[in-house]
This record gives sequence, structure tokens and C-alpha cells, in this order.
Amino acid sequence: MSAPQDGLASPRRWPRPAPATLALLVLWSLLGLAVVFERIESWAWYAAGAGLALMLLADAAAVVRRATPQVARRIPETWPVGIERAVTLDLEAANGQRVDVFDLHPGGWPMQGLPRRVRLRAGEVASFDYHLRANARGDFRFDGVQLRLHSPLRLWWQSRVAGAPQQVRVFPNFAPLARFAMFSAEQASRLVGAHLRRRRGEGTDFHQMREYRIGDSLRQIDWKATARARRLISREYQDEKNQQLVLLLDTGRRLLARDGELAHFDHVLDAALVVAYLALRQGDAVGLLASGGESAWVPPRRGVGAIDELLRASYALQPRPVATDFLAAATELTLRQRRRSLVMLVTNLRDEDMDDVLAAVRMLRKRHLVCVASLREAALDGALAEPVQDLHGAIRAGATAQYLEQRNAAHEALRGHGVMVLDVSCDELAASLVEKYLSVKRDGLL
Repeated sequence: MSAPQDGLASPRRWPRPAPATLALLVLWSLLGLAVVFERIESWAWYAAGAGLALMLLADAAAVVRRATPQVARRIPETWPVGIERAVTLDLEAANGQRVDVFDLHPGGWPMQGLPRRVRLRAGEVASFDYHLRANARGDFRFDGVQLRLHSPLRLWWQSRVAGAPQQVRVFPNFAPLARFAMFSAEQASRLVGAHLRRRRGEGTDFHQMREYRIGDSLRQIDWKATARARRLISREYQDEKNQQLVLLLDTGRRLLARDGELAHFDHVLDAALVVAYLALRQGDAVGLLASGGESAWVPPRRGVGAIDELLRASYALQPRPVATDFLAAATELTLRQRRRSLVMLVTNLRDEDMDDVLAAVRMLRKRHLVCVASLREAALDGALAEPVQDLHGAIRAGATAQYLEQRNAAHEALRGHGVMVLDVSCDELAASLVEKYLSVKRDGLL
């Protein structure tokens, strides 16, 4: 096992008494009562105290002199948010001893398997795993491994920190992307839950000539080829490639809401990566603009490898408690993206945002096709489903119904301006985005 990195601090604290030490001191104090009642001679009590003190000092010196075990940590190179991963700790000591181990992992992450008591044998490496689940994206730090060394007589213990600090990047949950790689784009679309209209042989780009099949439309028949072959020949088309998709993500206060352990923005980012990956598989270029709180811009790129660039640009994005300026975001996108694209704006639309959103949509629609995906909190549906049993429940149900009515009115106002609107929960977002993207492709709207 390799030695710790140079310059690594290994802070030591003064030894602390173990329960056995406290028990011995209590026993020696009780022995003093025997001196008071003249059951034993006082010199015997002093002698016992001196012997106990020497034993305690010797045992404390022994634990202080013990070398700090070498510790190495093995963590995954990539860590998706919300997914439990194993962390491996390797410990090695020059002499046999018992050590209590606790890893100083990022705070707040759910953990299983620590602290752990390990018995080290001289010259051998002891390894064990524990499990962590990252509950936030971004850059995080493991500060070291805290060790509790025990003295030979178990009268003292000493706390030390060993092992090198390590940085880890927590990315959006890319597990679905790895699963989709084994399937075609259409099969992957079904896996994510998109309901697609099957339209055999129709599209905007010519693909091939083939024999007529039952169900082909008459306009697909190539009459010249039919005359030459003396049998019905159909033209088969495919969806046009090399189109552009731009994901416009809101990083303002609307996306701070939570459904479960993750914020809405985490669900948005996961869904955005799913539709981006499928679009790249379809041969289109995908870009990303984050605006509102933290910002990022990734110009549209083609090829499945572009998903790595999207991951690197977005993994540390966090929503902020600020109002999103949708008009400013639309202005920035208009200046950056000249070519006509499908723009998918993902936010949590409220009626008070309508003036700003309508102005932004009007600007974008001069050049682009716009789809607005508005996230709906699961708590709203839950509030309406709960039975009303008292005045408080009635007020809550009425307020929820009024809020949803205003929300629906905002969506209808956008639809009245020719904007595609998706009103979806976090669980439905990925499937709805994929379904809308593919329907736009198949209808030739771009």
C-alpha cells in the first residue's frame, strides 16, 4: 500500500480516558472509604494510587507513541446524484492494533456502514466498504479519515486524522443514459415512457425505395419506379437530421421547490439530459442555456460525445432564490443562436410571470419554435386528493384549486399565442419532453 501524500496533516489530540480508566478511578476512590473506616492502612491506599497512576501514564505514553496507520480511500470517478455508491477504505499499520474508523465524507449525505471497528495485523492491509448516497450535485470534498486508536491496556484512546483529502464531482443522474446506449432511439424513447405515434415511411428526408406495403399512403408510391419494376414501389422517408434543439433551463427561485429528496432543478436537469441524449442519437445538434440564478451556455453540438460537454457545463449548476428575467434570457438566446431551433423552456410557470414570459416567447418565436414545459408540484395534486374534514382543510383545498385555475389560465394564454405548453409533474417531465421533441420531428415543424 502506498504511503500518504507528502504534506498531509495528521492532527493528534491528547489521549482521552476510556471507560475502563474511569472505572478504575472510581474503584480506587471507593478504596479510600476503607481507609476512613480503618479497614486497610492508608499507605496501602497511597501505594495503590501510585501504581494506578504509573499504569495510566505508561498506557497513555504507549498510545501516543503509536504510529498513525496509513489510509487510502477509493471512490468512484463519476458519482450521479441520488445514487448510492460504495467507498472503499484500505488501512495498514506497522503493528497490530484495534482502530475505530469514521470517514469525513461530505456532510448531509445519507450513509451506511460507519463507524467501523477494525483489527489491524502488522504489515497487512485491512479493507472494507461503506455506502454513500449523494443528495446534491457539484464539487465536494472528503477531508480525511478519522481514526480512534486504543492503548494496549484499553485505558486510553486518541483521535487522529489520516489519509489524503479528495475532491469528487457529483453529476446529474446519468444512469438512464447508460441504459439507453444499448437501444435504438425509438426503443429508448419507449423506455423513458414517451407515447409515440407510429408513422411508417413518412418524414421529411428521403431514405430509400422499397416494395409497397399495406398501409403506405398513395403519395408514397413512386409511379416511374413502379412502371420500371412492374410492381408497386414506395418511397420511404426518415425524420430530418441535423436540426437543432436548445434547452433553456430556469435556474431561479421557481426551481428551488422539492418533490422528495431532490430539488425540481435536479429533476429538470436529469430530464434535459435524457432528451438531449436522444436528440443526439437522432443526428441533431443540442445546446443548453441556463439563466435566472447561475448561468451557463453550451452552443449546439452534434454527436453522442456532446453529452459529455453538457454534463461538464451543467453538473454544478444550482438554482438561486432570485426572480428569473425571462426576457433577458430570450434576448441572450436570440443573440447567441441564429439558426432556427426547437427551444424547450423548462420552468415553473406562475400567473405573475405571464407578462415577462409572453414578451420572451414573442421574441423567440420570430426565429425559433418554442415549447414551454411548466413543472407542477406533486403537493398540489396531493392537496386536492385529500378529503376535506374541517375548515382548515376546506380553505387549503379552495386555495389550491384557485392557484391551479390561475396556473391553467397562464398556460392557455401561452397556447393562444401558438406556443406548445406541457403541464407536467417531475416524474412525467422526461417522457413529455421526449414525446414532444419526437412529435415535432415527425410533423416536420422545424
